[in-house]
Amino acid sequence: MRAFLSQGWALTLRHKYVLVVLFLYRLLWGYFLYRFVDSIVSPVLARYPDDHPNPYAVRLFFVEAQFRLFKTDVSYEPLALLGGMFLLRMIATPLINAGLFYSFRHSEDGRGTSVLKGIRRSWKGVTALYWAESALTLAPLAWLVPFAYSCYIKEPNMTVWLRDLLPVALCWFAWGFAVHLLFQFMQFSSATGGPILQGLLRACKQAIPLLLVSLSLIGAGLLASAVVTTAALLWTGFAAIALHQAFQFVRSLLSLWISASQFEVWRPDSQAP
Repeated sequence: MRAFLSQGWALTLRHKYVLVVLFLYRLLWGYFLYRFVDSIVSPVLARYPDDHPNPYAVRLFFVEAQFRLFKTDVSYEPLALLGGMFLLRMIATPLINAGLFYSFRHSEDGRGTSVLKGIRRSWKGVTALYWAESALTLAPLAWLVPFAYSCYIKEPNMTVWLRDLLPVALCWFAWGFAVHLLFQFMQFSSATGGPILQGLLRACKQAIPLLLVSLSLIGAGLLASAVVTTAALLWTGFAAIALHQAFQFVRSLLSLWISASQFEVWRPDSQAP
């Protein structure tokens, strides 16, 4: 595992210019998503009632919210805007992946990165796989969302509701993680011109090193995120904002390192000692 991480780090350093692009991409996406959510959530929270003096005020608030969402057109414009934002992301992300994965494969020829060339050659296959991955990941929500809604209607207590949903949510996260790893290897094969099935079979064959590499870097990312979040709570104001925005670069670096290390696990001629 250490060899894969080391080789992945070396591959990451060869794509430092791509790292800057990923950082700007994440920064812009996070900013616009934050502004969108803030414009929707803040007015709603301003109307959220307290338990005093009427303990049924919260239930009445949700009844009114349900009526406004399903019986009026108040949600049409925000949903259309949100759908447009995610559509742009669904288009941009696989294009970046196609160029990056192709460049991973051809990074040892001494001619620098080949991201743009990879986008031109591999975008169709990688985009189709990315959309299929997203569909399979989101498919359980067709059952999970009604289940969560019915649980809250039966017992409108946030603590009980979260406790009941936690096992289901963990299963969904595990499903999404497994689907992502399988499709990641298939995207590697597609971007480099190989058979897609070969990537799937290699993901199963290399399951243990793939999981170890992925979980170790994801764990490092979660630890760093916890440290930054704690520091942001202690340092309020501009310092917290600057720290949070700077951490986007660290997240981009870890994301690129994870993909590069996973690619080294996939690479047929790469073997850990």
